Amino acid sequence: MKLSVTLFTSALLCALPSSISSFTFVHSPIIKAQTTIKPTYDHDYAIVSETQHSRSTVLYAGGFQWEDPEDSSEPAIENPFKNEDLQSEDGLKIDAARLLSPRLKGCNLYFVGMMGSGKSAVGDIVARRMGKYNFLDTDKIIEKATGMTIPEIFEKGGEDEFRDIETQVLDSVHAYVRCVISTGGGIVCRLVNWSKLQAGIVVWIDVEPEVIMKRIEGTDRPLLQTEDPLKTLTEILDSRLARYEQADVRVKVTEDMDEESVADLVVKEIHNFIDENPPAWKKAKAKAQEEGLDWVQ
Repeated sequence: MKLSVTLFTSALLCALPSSISSFTFVHSPIIKAQTTIKPTYDHDYAIVSETQHSRSTVLYAGGFQWEDPEDSSEPAIENPFKNEDLQSEDGLKIDAARLLSPRLKGCNLYFVGMMGSGKSAVGDIVARRMGKYNFLDTDKIIEKATGMTIPEIFEKGGEDEFRDIETQVLDSVHAYVRCVISTGGGIVCRLVNWSKLQAGIVVWIDVEPEVIMKRIEGTDRPLLQTEDPLKTLTEILDSRLARYEQADVRVKVTEDMDEESVADLVVKEIHNFIDENPPAWKKAKAKAQEEGLDWVQ
């Protein structure tokens, strides 16, 4: 089963939610500055060492544009879990997920993990609570674009064909910003996919195989049509583990945790990750100051 590129692209665009149509479609990072010299690049961020006339600089990190917040009038947002003013005896006075959006500055969140780990359910909850982010499920987009279920795609084209389609879908959705994206369990297997996932923050929903088997009982999972599904699932996890362990955020899920509690933990761990890994503009600013360069606003 080979879909023509033209037909699939058209179907894929129709499958994308209309709510993201107003988002900026980013093909590559851009530095917007009126300058007479070539900017100096350093790894994943950029420093503009000298400009003329209008001095408006946009720095990039992770494949998306990320403006220095000092260019805007918006106050800096801190980690609510470390802000005593937001603490009370009953917990936080505000939903910490609401404060993720301004801290992420448009950065996408990619949920990875095994089938049945709850990526879609938890990702949807996190996106809704954030308020300004859209939720996308790559498997749902694939089904809508192809007009077939995942098991039907496996049956007619095999796993390789499914992975090809999955890669095309990821290539399309990762161009958007302000999205929480749930991905298929095997999307990390291809290096080209992993490079796109790293354009945002990767969240691994880590669930033990025994717990997953209880969750997916009675569902049609093409890769588990074997004599010993649990053994197969464990082997699949082992083959993907090295990639999952490279995720930015790891959330260990136990059997007694419901979707809301997992979402709570995801939100907290992302806030902590932002604290420990400041955006590129901060690193660029610090580097510029260390080298005695003027920081251009």
